[in-house]
Amino acid sequence: MKEKKPKQTPEKPKHVLTAAEQAAIETNIARLESTTSVRLKIENGQIRSDHPDAVVGFALLDKALGSTDRAFVNGLLKQLAYANLDSEGETVSETGLNFAVAVVNGVEPRDQLEAMLAAQMAAVHVATMKVAQQLALSETISQQDSAERMFNKLSRTFMGQMEVLKRYRTGGEQTVTVQHVNVSQGGQAIVGNVTQGQRNEPASGTVAEPLALTHDKTLPMPVIESKKAAPVTAKRDSKKK
Repeated sequence: MKEKKPKQTPEKPKHVLTAAEQAAIETNIARLESTTSVRLKIENGQIRSDHPDAVVGFALLDKALGSTDRAFVNGLLKQLAYANLDSEGETVSETGLNFAVAVVNGVEPRDQLEAMLAAQMAAVHVATMKVAQQLALSETISQQDSAERMFNKLSRTFMGQMEVLKRYRTGGEQTVTVQHVNVSQGGQAIVGNVTQGQRNEPASGTVAEPLALTHDKTLPMPVIESKKAAPVTAKRDSKKK
């Protein structure tokens, strides 16, 4: 019997990179060169650095957690590990722990307060995604409502943490930039949002009330009550006829 020759599959044409794909690769390479990643491993119940050089590994971990205080670094690392236990609460998820550390490292904390806030953000995000899974797998209305309420609370908490981090880094200062404002002689410029109420046509013989101007950050300016103009009577000069 003649042996059957295997069928030769035609080779796929080589993919030619587009300009956008080439730019994405170059951007990715630049990010890899400008950032440092931290990898941890768990051996015999101990958290260790997965870097070939232990000294470099601990230096990268200190930088990622925003502190060189060994007590703080070890304590925060232990808390992140406890936040990534399995369903039985016995084994730490190595993948989850590395994800949490990567989140803190991505925030680039400048001090211990920012590192703690970043760790909380990582924990809230993980909890939010777990609740999102529960919401997707809900079978009853009560389960769906419970998961939806928890999802909304966690999402709002995360947004609040983002706002707190932003305010903490900027020192709570707000800057207002005004460009191309022309004020005529005798006029005044108002910086901010101005709300103008509807103008009511004045009745005949009365003076129109001024409009109220409100600022988005301050209380409304009081409206000065207008008074009717006093009647003016003309006196005849007795000397003139």
